[in-house]
Amino acid sequence: MADTAARKRRRGARVKVQQSAPPYVTRNIGPLNILSEEGLCLIEENADRILQDTGMEFHDDPEILQIFRDAGCDVQETRVRFEPGFCRNTIQATAPNEFMQHARNSKKSVKMGGNATVFCPSWGPPFVHDLDKGRRYATYDDFQTLVKLHQTIPWLHHSGGVVCEPVDLPANKRHLDMLYTHIRYSDRPFMGAFIGAERAGHAIDMARIVFGEEYVANNPVLYCVSNTNAPLVMDSHMSGALKTYARAGQPVATAPWVLAGAMSPCTVAGTMAQVLAEALACLTLAQLIKPGAPVLMGSFASTMSMQSGAPTFGTPEAGQMVLAAGQLARRLGVPLHTVGTLSASKIPDAQSQQEATWGLMMSMFAGANLINHATGWLEGGLVTGFEKTMIDADLCGKLGRFFEGIDLSENAQAMDAIAQTGPGQHFLGSDHTQANFMTALFRPETPDNNSYEQWQAAGGLDAAQRANALWKSHLEAYEDPGLDPAIDEELQDYIARRKAEVPDQEYF
Repeated sequence: MADTAARKRRRGARVKVQQSAPPYVTRNIGPLNILSEEGLCLIEENADRILQDTGMEFHDDPEILQIFRDAGCDVQETRVRFEPGFCRNTIQATAPNEFMQHARNSKKSVKMGGNATVFCPSWGPPFVHDLDKGRRYATYDDFQTLVKLHQTIPWLHHSGGVVCEPVDLPANKRHLDMLYTHIRYSDRPFMGAFIGAERAGHAIDMARIVFGEEYVANNPVLYCVSNTNAPLVMDSHMSGALKTYARAGQPVATAPWVLAGAMSPCTVAGTMAQVLAEALACLTLAQLIKPGAPVLMGSFASTMSMQSGAPTFGTPEAGQMVLAAGQLARRLGVPLHTVGTLSASKIPDAQSQQEATWGLMMSMFAGANLINHATGWLEGGLVTGFEKTMIDADLCGKLGRFFEGIDLSENAQAMDAIAQTGPGQHFLGSDHTQANFMTALFRPETPDNNSYEQWQAAGGLDAAQRANALWKSHLEAYEDPGLDPAIDEELQDYIARRKAEVPDQEYF
């Protein structure tokens, strides 16, 4: 019993040490350019050709069509066509190339743009999985648990949004409970509600309660992702949220979601021309609504099995697409939003981590500024895994450390240590090692580096089993960030009033 208590204390101490991580990754290693100048120009010209000849449709939102019409675009029914260069010129004239998203704990505010990368947890799965209970529909309790767990992971920088879909709550009201959970149990930046203008308005109202109306009017405090319905369609659920956030000066990532071969051409070049065309049209809309509104170019582009039609992740082509998206976003002059540790695997196994590692590495080499689904994603986005969250967290930490680059400070050069130790000796007891051993080398939590005999004596646990114990120890170490009681009361009153306005519905 005493040994167990000691182990828990050591685990808790380790978590606290690691929580001194910076609020976002600063990449000191440059992005990997996969396209030549000629290739970039070709894709940009093809995107302009798509926008001019084919155009993009905006469904069930006459106001948007009028906005484009007033800007001189060719609008026929729901189809909008753009003159070559119009979208790029509109975006580059007013869209900021970087901005801050502010957290209620100012020390955890994050930079969007430049050489900053923000890791954000899984978004949207209706199921969760852990080794104890298996795969099951997610509940509000699971949602709260994940928000608390993410708060303890130093390599995550953002609380996220729908970290799982709490299906035990009414579909038309659960966004209120999810927003409250992020505000109450985390002090990191968080996402707003994405589906429709009304829910986006609720998120802005709640942000005003937390930050103050004037502060929200002048500072980004929320984050929205507006996906297109590829190919070349945006519906009113997404456009309604986009309009609401843009008018409020809150960041919007316009992210085409495509599976090459089904929602876009089966080739990388064709897919990227379509992705760029869709992103340009939607980013232009945000700037026409409010010039200077903070925006990100989004890209969620992966592949599919041409045999079964199932989504596939961690493929060479998916890597090529995100690298190309990074170059295109830099040329456009806006931050890049993309995705990370995606996997089609059902459990946290070798497949899940091979695909996750490939995806997150490619997004980092693409120079991504916000990486959604950086932890926990399983089964093609149907599942948030508790164990996978912890394994992915180590991956985030490793890549964050790698992209910081090599420390060339006087301390890191260690010339005094080499002189002090001398030939044929070891550095284990040197003053330099004693002063730096806690921070000089990254310390992942999930691996086992012991001998075979030690590993066997400890139960012979695999990585998933170790991660199972780890997420529980992180929850034990969770520290409530607290919330001003007056703000908490006002939030709960607002939520109660919004819920009382409409009956419960089990659909959006």
